[in-house]
Amino acid sequence: MDGASVPWCAGATEGLRRNDRGSRIPAPQRNVSMTLFNDRHSFGGVVISYVQGIVRGPGGADAAVRFLIDSGATYSLLPEPVWRAIGLGPKREMEFVLADGTTVRREVSECHVALAQGEGHTPVVLGQPGDAEALLGVVTLEILGLVFDPFRRTLHPMRSLLV
Repeated sequence: MDGASVPWCAGATEGLRRNDRGSRIPAPQRNVSMTLFNDRHSFGGVVISYVQGIVRGPGGADAAVRFLIDSGATYSLLPEPVWRAIGLGPKREMEFVLADGTTVRREVSECHVALAQGEGHTPVVLGQPGDAEALLGVVTLEILGLVFDPFRRTLHPMRSLLV
């Protein structure tokens, strides 16, 4: 898709700005949080957080994405319509263990990810039908030099060690 923008969620292109190289990146904004379960006896009131981002493929096509910040996921995941729209293809296949213990094999690629807090090149799992939500995993967070604060539900620069 020769550089076309593909918004992935409603309102995803709002609040964009350009960095010093002219690329679109999200303007700084607060994470959206919401209570997923109200049954505090069973689930303890699980809270989830999202952050807006822009993903760009090798040909320059980009898409605005609303990422679920998943500090339990190793790699980030892009839903199938997003990775196809920005022109990604599989580079390798890896085995992953799901939260329920099930093992699955998924194709992995690479793309550029831009958040208001930073940007960089990262591996991404290519989502399959049924993977409805983009996930932001810890490898991407570490590549961008970010950590997720689960108490404030925000992203912060990590304290990096050079040893």
